[in-house]
Amino acid sequence: MINYALAQRRAQRQESRDRMTSSGLNDSNSGKHVSEDKNRLLKLATYASVATASILIIAKLAAWFMTGSMSLLATLLDSTMDILASLITLFAVRIAIAPADDDHHFGHGKAEQLAVLAQSAFIGGSAIVLVLNTLDRITGEDVVLGNESAGIMVMIFSIIATLILLSIQRYVIRKTNSAAIKSDSLHYQVDLLTNIAVLAALIGASYGYQQVDNILALLIGGYMLFSVRSLAWEAIQQLMDQALPEEELQEIERRALSVDGVLGIHDVRTRVSGSIPFIQMHLDLEPNTPLIHAHELGVLAKRAVLEYLPEADVIVHLDPEGHDDEP
Repeated sequence: MINYALAQRRAQRQESRDRMTSSGLNDSNSGKHVSEDKNRLLKLATYASVATASILIIAKLAAWFMTGSMSLLATLLDSTMDILASLITLFAVRIAIAPADDDHHFGHGKAEQLAVLAQSAFIGGSAIVLVLNTLDRITGEDVVLGNESAGIMVMIFSIIATLILLSIQRYVIRKTNSAAIKSDSLHYQVDLLTNIAVLAALIGASYGYQQVDNILALLIGGYMLFSVRSLAWEAIQQLMDQALPEEELQEIERRALSVDGVLGIHDVRTRVSGSIPFIQMHLDLEPNTPLIHAHELGVLAKRAVLEYLPEADVIVHLDPEGHDDEP
């Protein structure tokens, strides 16, 4: 009789597992690893960034020697910083996509935020060098630019190459939400504006307006310093485990509460590591809910959240309604 009852309970447990598996609700490893497609996209974006920066450095260096343009030097410095930042992003992404191991139980995603801080330092440093050199040139003797047509052709090429790279990065960001690719993309958005400004300066110089070059170089340097502030601050906040935005927290709670049998939700804690959100939440259930059914409700609630944030790592704690969590 005892053996029959034990066998019946085992059969019920297996039936429940089969039901969850057939419904796609098995929570093992769900949302814990970045997909292979995502990894390939991240690598594509980083390789494209390094290749683009390398080509632009060679082209701009040649154009600067031919023209002597200060604003062209500005964009050359920026591209030099970009390739260093892009290499950092490349290595950071390779580290960030590595799975969790015995020493890093939550993965390596924060390598992306460290890369963002390094990129911010490069942008800020190049902006300061640019501003100081431009001020020195403004206070010195006037320098007449030469061979503006060669510089104009190089800048048109730079604008086209940057637009192609930005389109690749935006596609990857939509698919992966990578912080490192976002910061790298911001570099190249600044580059695009810089290249357009340099093009305008060279055209102005060809018509005899030499100071346009210096004025635009100062504006570019100021914009670089302004843009890096928010970039670095966001990276610092993520390194300090800032919670997800309020609207995302509300949507997480709404989806968990949509599961029939979940009576309440509390102690929701969130943070982001790289592009992976980590979510912990406590669900209130009927006190007399059988353990296997309570587990099913937890898996359903987790699945509901993963439909909203597919890459999230979700931990669900089940509480009997009306009972204090404290021992």
